[in-house]
Amino acid sequence: MTQQIFEINPWKVTTKQLDKENRRLQESLTSLGNGYMGMRGNFEEAYSGDHHQGTYLAGVWYPDKTRVGWWKNGYPEYFGKVINAMNFLYMHIFVDGEEIDLYTDEVKDFDLTLDMEKGRLERFFTVVKNGKEVTVHFTRFLSIDIKELCAIKVEITASEKAAIRIESALDGNVQNEDANYDEMFWEWVEQTDDTLVVETIPNNFGIERFSVAATMHHKATGFNQKGNNSKELFVSQVFEGEAGNGQVLSLEKYVTLTTSRDHAKDQLAATAEEIYATKVAGQSFEELEAKQANLWTKRWELADVEIGGDDEAQQGIRFNLFQLFSTYYGEDERLNIGPKGFTGEKYGGATYWDTEAYGVPFYLAVTEPEVTRNLLKYRHNQLPGAFHNAAQQGLKGALYPMVTFTGVECHNEWEITFEEIHRNGAIPYAIYNYTAYTGDESYLAEEGLEVLSAVSRFWADRVHFSQNKQCYMIHGVTGPNEYENNINNNWYTNRLAVWVLRYTLESLEKYPERAEALGITATEKEQWQDIIDNMYFPYDEERQVFVQHDTFLDKDLKPVSALDKADLPLNQHWSWDKILRSCFIKQADVLQGIYLFGDEFTMEEKERNFDFYEPMTVHESSLSPCIHAILAAELHKEEKAVDLYRRTARLDLDNYNNDTEDGLHITSMTGSWLTIAEGFAGMRAKDGLRFAPFLPKDWTHYQFHINYRGRLILIAVNEETVSLTLVKGEALPVRIYDEELQLKDEIKVALKKTVSV
Repeated sequence: MTQQIFEINPWKVTTKQLDKENRRLQESLTSLGNGYMGMRGNFEEAYSGDHHQGTYLAGVWYPDKTRVGWWKNGYPEYFGKVINAMNFLYMHIFVDGEEIDLYTDEVKDFDLTLDMEKGRLERFFTVVKNGKEVTVHFTRFLSIDIKELCAIKVEITASEKAAIRIESALDGNVQNEDANYDEMFWEWVEQTDDTLVVETIPNNFGIERFSVAATMHHKATGFNQKGNNSKELFVSQVFEGEAGNGQVLSLEKYVTLTTSRDHAKDQLAATAEEIYATKVAGQSFEELEAKQANLWTKRWELADVEIGGDDEAQQGIRFNLFQLFSTYYGEDERLNIGPKGFTGEKYGGATYWDTEAYGVPFYLAVTEPEVTRNLLKYRHNQLPGAFHNAAQQGLKGALYPMVTFTGVECHNEWEITFEEIHRNGAIPYAIYNYTAYTGDESYLAEEGLEVLSAVSRFWADRVHFSQNKQCYMIHGVTGPNEYENNINNNWYTNRLAVWVLRYTLESLEKYPERAEALGITATEKEQWQDIIDNMYFPYDEERQVFVQHDTFLDKDLKPVSALDKADLPLNQHWSWDKILRSCFIKQADVLQGIYLFGDEFTMEEKERNFDFYEPMTVHESSLSPCIHAILAAELHKEEKAVDLYRRTARLDLDNYNNDTEDGLHITSMTGSWLTIAEGFAGMRAKDGLRFAPFLPKDWTHYQFHINYRGRLILIAVNEETVSLTLVKGEALPVRIYDEELQLKDEIKVALKKTVSV
């Protein structure tokens, strides 16, 4: 069941409905961010109905105390979480002394628009107060030119004479919705008439407290400033004017915000003031807005995907690209990509394996290589935390966390913390992906081999040798399919462990001096090779498929189509016990491995496994549809591929999983681009660059750019031809379908109706 509450528009997310029943969903879908901070699509003025007020700052978090029943050795000490920051949007409006409240007021001509092309949020509405119609127009953006800046402009007119008062504030009285104990996470430090400084409350885990300062400045037309209503944790300024008789009242609000991540705590307020004075004050709102639009234009020139014939598909991919770039654009190697970005509190705002498995291949192609390299640096910088995590489990080497801000695991569910260790293969895979795509081996030779060796030592200690079957096994794991816990010999985990050991050995052969520097002995390498040669992989001879884990085939196997639709999504209707006992798969598991290591399997193997596992997959992870779509495209199941593309591209816009009100699925948004590039265009880039495109039914064309080894290439597919244009860089060999070609300027070949990748 899908839910579509915004109009279809190629460049905008827009509606003329104030949907009070789905206000949280509206807020999620109109979120803004600039990589440094972000917020849900909250209203500036008062709204007394149900909604989720949320503003979040990159890298600012809190180690929250937890209760997990019976405590086990090795459990993380805390659950790290992003914390809701001060509400600096606050601009409450009064008409003749009565406050505007869109939940209770009579509202006309409502219009809400997220302009993805220009990077701004606009809102129009007319309210009726005492028989007078008052029209309000808000515009706001988070600058990608001045990362510390949020700019807001409100314009007000009235049908007749009306006294207008605006109280503009910085409100530090905020709480997290997901807090265990309804705590306030902020303490007052200092404030002035236009500045508020706060600090996170103390914690018991030795984690440094974060401080945040915000300062606000205003430019008024038709308003006079009339003092303030400030109190502790609340800094406000009051403006009064008279609307009517064609008078347009205007108030511009400029908030500059700094954190102790970047500046000394005792200089935060002064620095926020300096940023305003030196970078903002001399520019008009229109000039700042124009710079914002120009910078977004540059991003779109590099990354836009153009689709003809399907406006829903077009809107979906652009929405995902917009939200991804609003969350992360690689400027800061201390940051990563939270699954919800700046749009909600679920998943704690931390880093997951999503980044390496899904984010890295996307950012490699649509940004400069430095962006992805910063993602690799992020993990290398946190290697000490990974050593700590492995030691907590009594194991050698490094175990990268499932959930983290610092490298130390901060997720407290045992079936994830202890068992979902496949994430420890995603980080090495990202190193491989970066090296193969860019051709740059400098990271691999230094930091990369340090990570690979540490992770390999973990895998070598985590396996055990079965005397009964005379092979290596890995027991007590959770695979990518989290609808099964504590299983033995997850095929994907075993395969990934062997791949990591093999890749590490191959890399050490290229750089033998690094083995000595890292203390890797010949005995160690022999052990790794023995594991590679003798790992156990569950396999069913009758079906000729890789078995998800040892006892999977003992389940009551049936397709999702056999379920009552009222049971879906399962995670909202079934008990956890019932889900764990079922055969239904949350996301790609065996198929995740076939996707990552596609060149190691025949088309027949891929098809048998796809046809066996996909019908049992409920796609209740946002990471699921894209993997299945890419494989379906490769297997010529084009209708299936397009259906799954729609699900990944419009997962949030159409609220497929009935959970978007909690926030957007940011990391999975990469999947819509990957489906077009790797699925529909058949792009592969790990052993030279090759394409095998098809054109989805009902599409007239599609095109996108990629950055590849110093080249910028435009790939365009229409009903007749496939063309590659070298926009920038030197000539290079490419393969289209089965033909080896030299791309010097432009190549055009006929579109094949049935293709193989």
